[in-house]
Parts: sequence; structure tokens; C-alpha cells
Amino acid sequence: MNQIVVLDAGGQYCHLIARRIRELGVHAVVADVSRPAADLRGARGLIISGGPASVTEAASPSVDRAIYDLGVPILGICYGHQLLARDLSGRVEPGITKEYGHSSLHAGDGRLFRSLPARQFTVWMSHGDTVVDVPPGFVITGETDDCKVAAMEHAGRRLFGLQFHPEVVHTEHGTAIYRTFIFDVCGCRQDWDPRARVEQVVADIRRVAGDRKVFFLISGGVDSTVAFSLCAKALGPERVLGLYVDTGFMREGDAEAMHAIIGETFVAVQEDEFTRLGLREGDWLLGQGTIYPDTIESGGARHAAKIKTHHNRVERIQALIDAGRVIEPLVDFYKDEVRVLGEELGLPHDVVWRHPFPGPGLAVRCLCAEARAAVEPATIPLPAGAEGWIVPVRTVGVQGDERSYSQLLAVAGLGDAEAAGAFARRVTNEQRTINRVAAVVFQREGAAFGRLAVHPAVLTPERIEVLRAADDLVTRIVRARGLYDAIWQMPVAMLPLGGAPGRETIVLRPVNSRDGMTADFARLPVPVVTELARALGGLPRVDAVLYDVTNKPPATIELE
Repeated sequence: MNQIVVLDAGGQYCHLIARRIRELGVHAVVADVSRPAADLRGARGLIISGGPASVTEAASPSVDRAIYDLGVPILGICYGHQLLARDLSGRVEPGITKEYGHSSLHAGDGRLFRSLPARQFTVWMSHGDTVVDVPPGFVITGETDDCKVAAMEHAGRRLFGLQFHPEVVHTEHGTAIYRTFIFDVCGCRQDWDPRARVEQVVADIRRVAGDRKVFFLISGGVDSTVAFSLCAKALGPERVLGLYVDTGFMREGDAEAMHAIIGETFVAVQEDEFTRLGLREGDWLLGQGTIYPDTIESGGARHAAKIKTHHNRVERIQALIDAGRVIEPLVDFYKDEVRVLGEELGLPHDVVWRHPFPGPGLAVRCLCAEARAAVEPATIPLPAGAEGWIVPVRTVGVQGDERSYSQLLAVAGLGDAEAAGAFARRVTNEQRTINRVAAVVFQREGAAFGRLAVHPAVLTPERIEVLRAADDLVTRIVRARGLYDAIWQMPVAMLPLGGAPGRETIVLRPVNSRDGMTADFARLPVPVVTELARALGGLPRVDAVLYDVTNKPPATIELE
């Protein structure tokens, strides 16, 4: 059997590992971490994924230890690296410094690194525990300043551990590391052809649908449009009915509750439309444009921590899925793969490459508050000449494969984008209570940032109109400066933060990513940041503008 089995310990990047392997032309499947060793005998190699648990906890996910005697190569990633150490008589302890984001690896003469052009390169970390003693027979093959056992191996038994994530695009030479493991160590052949995906998806749609028709609630975004088009191709347009739902939260022309409320509302709309149109539920399936990150971040894997609830994974929709009444053609794909499918289907470029937009629309980008709370001066070390404040809102993040709901640090005088990004990485690595850093790029005269406060606010048409105007203004400027296609996504969010009730703060969140699983904040040219800040500052009710300079992890792309 020419395949790699990825043992899922609940890591947010588990299926990303499988996808990276498939991109190299080798079939990869995902199995539960506890899969019996007897079921894995035919695999060419095993990869143990990361996960949100600690190997020091008694109830943490574990492998069948007989896998170590199968004689097949095993690669442990992050949690899997620590699991190897624990199971084979090494030692794992909580790290003195947690690592989230970029780190510099000093690689030795390990087998996975020998073909690389450099022995010092950037890797992507997301861990709290660390291996302090390697097991007998293992040698250390890589370290960072904060992690002395960032890589280890037992050459004779072909066992390897990496504390970092090669599958994440922000790890330099990550693909080369996997290539070495898959081909040189495991001896795999390139016999997986991803070009057959469209026909396979079409066949799956026909198999699942049978004689039934499909009813789609279309948001107008890339995912739902591509999913609808695939169903139309598979079943014919006469068997696919699409309904565009105007939530009032779409773009121009407590977060868990918000996603849940809107998801439940979509189901209610579907039921009402079935009644209005005289459709019999037994004859129809509900179609959704769900993609893989939606299921991962909602805790779809057995051991995965919930990062945020997505609107297409609320309780009522999950009940429909369990009853076999939902069809999701894109559930195994990532955003960039969805775009490829869209191109192969012949959809227009502007539709396929439109920036991702959340199904609940601007509602999840318009933050609310129940009580007044003033910003507080930051007490952590800041760059020379900078001022910082803890903003009394909590935003969603992912640190160490689990959800964080932590503070936002706003800083004026951070310098250029590279300096700001480096500061954000350091702060979020060292300060567990902060998962997001933003540069203050505009303060209205007479409304100094240090005097602002969060004021009680709810979703209102007036607030949504301010945010919609800001979003449209940003999009037009970014397009005019030729940057739209160079940025993967640019959420524009709004906080009820100002010098008085009814005043707002706009947050710019430009990011670059391949799949939404990880992201770097996008480095916008200084003149463009200045133009955006001035233009947004001219909108009614806006007292300040922030530029989010945090990567994912530790901060999710959306604030809520």
C-alpha cells in the first residue's frame, strides 16, 4: 500500500499534513491517533500530528505503542514529537517560554535536513510543552533559542520528531522536509493525481444525492458559489435550486452566540422557503459550501479543540448532517483548492478570486459590548518611543492548538511593518494573556487613544452602515492601488471604542495565506496605510484606526 497515514491527535493542522503529502503526489489518509497497530501494517510511513493536549496529562491522546515495533518510519510533529519522547523514555516538561509563530531553527546533520540549502531557517512553532531529554538512541538534530530539542531522530529505527510544523507554509523548506521523509525515508512512489478531483467530487455528489434534489442557501462568496456550481454540474440545473439570503450584514453593492444565531436563522429560512415553495423535505438535500477549516475550527476532529463555532456547524445543521440531509461538496478542500475547482468549472476570475467573506457577513466583524471599560496603559516593555494600551475587548486566537480568548494590545509608534511584526511575535510568545497586537495608525484630534473607552453597544443598522462604508472604502482604495490580488483577505472590523458612546474604532486586518489555516499579516506600503487611515478617519463616528500586525497563530484571521 503506497500511502502515508496521518494519525490525528487533534491538531488544527492535521489535515493540512495530509494535503501537503498529496500535493507531492503520494496518497495520504487521516486516521484516529489510537488506530490499532495491526491496521497500519501496510502503510509506507506514519505521521503523528500535533494536538491541543499535553502528553503530561493522563487522559491525553495516545498511540498504540505497538506502532513503534512495526518497522515503518514514523514522524512526530509538535504533540507527536513530544509523544515519541514520552513513549520511548524521554522527558517532556512545560516550556519556560511558549513559542507561537515564527522561530529560527539551527539544524544539525539530521537525515531530514541533509538536502536543504541552509542549516538555519525560519520554522513555525505552536507549543507550550517541550522535550527536555531525548529517548535512548535518539540524537538532537535541531534547536531554537527557546527550544533545545526542536528536532530529534533515531536513525536506525527511522523515528523522527519535529517540534515545529513543516506543513505550514511559513516554515521554510517545509515541503523539502516532507519530501525527504516521504521519498527518501519511506520509499513512496508518486502515484496520486489530484487533477481527478473534479470528476471524483461530481461522482460523490451523484452518489450522495441519489434521486433527491439540492436546495442551496447562497451567500455570494467563493465557497457557496463553487459548491452550487459543482452540484449543478453533477445533477443538472433542474435539480439544484439556489436562494440568495440577504441577511442585511453583507458587504457594500459573546462571537459564539453570533455565529450560532445566524446559523440557526439560515436553517429557519430554509424551512420557511420549503413551505412557501411547496417542497417536500424528503425529496431535497440542503447544500452548503462548507470547507475543511470550518470543520476543524469548530472542533470537528475527535481530539480537536474548538477555536470558533462556524455558522454552518451549529446544532440544528449538525442534526441535519447526522440525519443525512446535508450535502457539502467542498468539505475536504481548502480555500486555495476551492479556487482551483472554480477555475476548472469556468467561473469568472472576479468570483473565484474574491476575498473570503464570513457567511454571517459583517455581523461577526461588528463587535459589541455590555458595559463601559476604559483602555489601560500597557505595563509590558515597549519599543523606544512607543505607547501601548490594553484594549478592554477579547478577541479569538489559537495558541498551542487550542482556543484562546485574550486581550488586544494597541501600540502607537511601532515603526515599520517588519518591526511591528517582530514586536507582535515576541509579545504573543511571552504574554499568554495577549493574542493580538495592532498598530494605532489614526487618532482623531481631541480623542487621544489613551482616553478612549469601550462603550455599551449592540448590532444596529446604524453601526452596520458605518462598518459597511468602511469596508467599501478600504476595498476601493486597495483595488485602486493594485493590491487587491496581492492580499489573500482583508477583513475590516469595528470596535465600540471611542471618546464617547456611539463612537467607533476601525480595525484593518490584511493577511496573506494559502488556505486560511495559518496566515501572515500583510505588509501594506506606508503610503497606503496612511491613505487608508485618513480616509477612514473622515467617516462619521470614527475616532481611531488600528492595523492588526499579528500572524495566525496566535490570532485568528477574524477578530470574532
